[in-house]
Amino acid sequence: MRLAFTLFASLLALPTLVHAQTSKPPIDKGTVLLEVPAQGKTLRITLGQMMSSLHVPGVSVAVIDDYRITWAGGIGTTREQGGTPITTETPFQAASISKPVTAAGALWLVSQGKLDLDQDVNERLVQWKVPANDLTKTQKVTLRRLLSHNAGVNVHGFAGYEAGKPMPTLRQMLDGEAPSNSPAIRVTATPGTLCRYSGGGFVIARALMEDVSKQPFDEFMQQHVLTPAGMKHSTFRMELSPADAARAPTGTSVAGKSLPGQYHRYPEMAPDSLWTTPSDLALFAIEIARSAQGKSNHVLPQAMVQEMLKPQCEGDGDRIGLGFGLRWEQTRGTFAHNGGNDGFQSTLMMDANTGKGLAVMGNGDGFSGIGEAVMRVIGERYGWHATFRDPDLGDIVLVIAGVKDLDAALGAYRQAKASGFKGYRHGPGTLNTLGYQQLMRKDTASAIRVFAMNVAEFPKDANAYDSLGEAYMAAGQREMAIQNYEKSLTLNPDNSNAEEQLKTLRKGSQND
Repeated sequence: MRLAFTLFASLLALPTLVHAQTSKPPIDKGTVLLEVPAQGKTLRITLGQMMSSLHVPGVSVAVIDDYRITWAGGIGTTREQGGTPITTETPFQAASISKPVTAAGALWLVSQGKLDLDQDVNERLVQWKVPANDLTKTQKVTLRRLLSHNAGVNVHGFAGYEAGKPMPTLRQMLDGEAPSNSPAIRVTATPGTLCRYSGGGFVIARALMEDVSKQPFDEFMQQHVLTPAGMKHSTFRMELSPADAARAPTGTSVAGKSLPGQYHRYPEMAPDSLWTTPSDLALFAIEIARSAQGKSNHVLPQAMVQEMLKPQCEGDGDRIGLGFGLRWEQTRGTFAHNGGNDGFQSTLMMDANTGKGLAVMGNGDGFSGIGEAVMRVIGERYGWHATFRDPDLGDIVLVIAGVKDLDAALGAYRQAKASGFKGYRHGPGTLNTLGYQQLMRKDTASAIRVFAMNVAEFPKDANAYDSLGEAYMAAGQREMAIQNYEKSLTLNPDNSNAEEQLKTLRKGSQND
C-alpha cells in the first residue's frame, strides 16, 4: 500500500446522488487529459488512451459540487479482456481510504464516551496489549496518535493474500506470526515524536474498537458509519458475497495481468479492506464536510469532526488529521486520502469550505496518473481555483510509448529535460518505469536502451544500475549484468537484491 497524502447540529436529510442535467458527461474516454510536446507536435492524450497504455480497465468517478454529487459515472470494464461495463454501483477496493472511514468509527466511540483520544490504549485493550519497551516508558500509544500516524508504530502497509491462502487471525497479524505475511506490529519510535505513516497503527485501533464495542469490526463499521452515511454499496467484509464479486472489477497489474482470484484479501480490515464506490465515498466526504459546519450529524457531532480535521501531526511536508491528510496543495479546508492495494487505486478529496470535491477509483496499478489527471480536468471545469501537482513525467512517457512508440516517448523526455522539466514531476523512477514496460514486453534491447539512458541521467542512483543489471541478465549478457549489479551494490551496500543476483550470476559463470 502507498503513502496516502502524498477527513450535527441538526438532523437533515442525507445527501442524495444527483446527476448533472447535461447531454455530455464532464469526463469520458474521449476527454483530453494531457497535452504534451512530442516530435515537434502537441500530443493530446485522452482518458481512453491513458487507460489502455497504463492497463487500467475501469475507472469510476463521482463529482461533488455545492455539497452534492452532481455527476457520477463509470468508464471502461471490470477486466482487460471481457468483463462487464463499470457502473456507479461497481464496488472497488478503496485500500488506504479505509483509514479515514475507520477513524470516523473510532471517533464515534469517543463521541459516545466509550473511548478517550488521549488514554493509553493498553488500559482498554483486552485481547492483546502493545508490548512495552524503552520507547513507551514515558510516552504512550494513544488513539489520537494511532489515527494521526504519530504513535511510533511500524508496518507501513500490507500485501494482502491471494484467494485460497490461509488467513491470519487478528492476534497473528499483530504479532507477525504465521500465516501472517507482515512483520510484528511494534513501537519502534517514541510515541508522539514522529509523523510516520503506519497501517500497523490502524490494526491496533481495530483491536481497540472491537474490544470496546464488543462487535466484529466490519459489523460495527456498517452499523455506525457506513449505513448512517448512506453508503449503500460499501462493506469492510474481507470476502465479497458471490453477487458483489460478480459485479466487482478484477485487480490488474502494470503489465495488464489480472490478479489471481480477482482480488487480494486484506484481513487487517481497518487500514485497507473497504469495498466501496466513488459515489459512496463522496457521500462520506459530504457528511464529514457538512458535519464540520454543524449542518449534519448522521455519523459524528460537529466538535468531533472539527477535531478530526485539525492538524495533529506535522512533518516532512505532511499535515495529518485524525485519519485524513490535510496537505493537498489546495486550501486549508481540504481533506483527502489516496489508496492503493495490489491491482486497485483510488483518490478522495473534499474542500469543506467550498463544497467541491471528487472521488475517483480504478482497477489497475497504473491508475495514479489517471486519477491526478482526472482531478485536474474536473477541477478546471468546476472552478476549484486550486493548485494541482504537476503531472508525473513517468506516466506521460509510458502513455506516449503506447500511443506512439518508444522513440516518441524518449523524445518527449528529452524535450521536457530541455525545458528544465518545467511543469512535470520527474526523478530516477521516470525512465525506470518505462524500462520495465519494455522488459515486461520481453523487449530486452529496448529495456537496456532505456535503463542505460536512466543510468546516464542518474549516475549516483543505485536502483538505476540494479534495473540495468536485470535487463542485461534477461538478455543473457552475464558480464554486463554483473558489472551493473556490482556498481549498484557499491552505491548501496544494503541492496540485498543485487547481492542475490550476483550470487546467481557468478555461480553460473563457474558452471560454464
